[in-house]
Amino acid sequence: MDGRFITIDESYFDILKENQDFYVEFFDKSFGFELKNTQEFYYLISDETNENTSRDISIFFSVLCYELDKDGKNFMDELGFSDFHIEEIVEYIKNSTWIDVVKANKQLNDGESIKRLVGSTMVKRNIAIKHSDDKYSFTKAYKLFIDFARELTTKG
Repeated sequence: MDGRFITIDESYFDILKENQDFYVEFFDKSFGFELKNTQEFYYLISDETNENTSRDISIFFSVLCYELDKDGKNFMDELGFSDFHIEEIVEYIKNSTWIDVVKANKQLNDGESIKRLVGSTMVKRNIAIKHSDDKYSFTKAYKLFIDFARELTTKG
C-alpha cells in the first residue's frame, strides 16, 4: 500500500473488503501493521513509526478547515465536493489566524512547502487528487485527519 489510502472508488477497496480477514492477518503477521477501515477507505497503522507526516497533514487540515469555516463555508462540504486551486490553498494557510503554528511547521511555513505537501506527499498517499490547472480535490481519506485533529483539540 506504500503509505496510500485505498478509497471506496478504487478496485482495490473491493478486493480488501472481500478478503478482509486474510489481509488483516497478512499485514499483522508479515509487517506488524494493523489494517484499519471505514466505510470509505482502508489504511495501515503501526506502533513502531514516528509519523511526522501524518501530524503535519493533520495540522494542514486543521488550519484549512478553520479558515474555510471562518470564511462562512461548510468545510466538510468544501473538502468533500470542491476543487481547490493550489494558490487558494497556499493563501488560506499563509494568511491563517494560526500563523504561529504554520510558521513552526516545516511543511507549511512557505508556499513551496505547502505545494509539495499537497502536490507530492498527499497525492502519493491518495489523500489529494491533482486535476488540470493546478487544482486539487481531496479523497475521503481527509476524514481520518479531521477526526485526529478533532481528537487532539478535545484532549487539550
